[in-house]
Amino acid sequence: METLKLTSENFEKEVINSSIPVVVDFWAEWCGPCRMQSPIIDDLAKEMQDTIKVGKVNVDDETELASKYNVMSIPTLIIFKNGQRINTAVGLHTKEEILDLINN
Repeated sequence: METLKLTSENFEKEVINSSIPVVVDFWAEWCGPCRMQSPIIDDLAKEMQDTIKVGKVNVDDETELASKYNVMSIPTLIIFKNGQRINTAVGLHTKEEILDLINN
């Protein structure tokens, strides 16, 4: 599965109403650490496509979503399960660290 482009229009359908856990990456084009995180997020989406959903929110395009989830620094990863935020991590993370966030 490809990484989803999340917007205020599809966020509820793809994240809140998802039957499987969702990793949401809040990022921006100009953010160096975000660009380093991106291939890790894309790999995770492909490897874990049967068990999790992975999406990205561009904070410059989706300021309302960033504000709603109190994203102050990027990259910020938020893990959702059953429509609820279960974990948050700010900064650049390895694939192993992200998997730990999902599994805890």
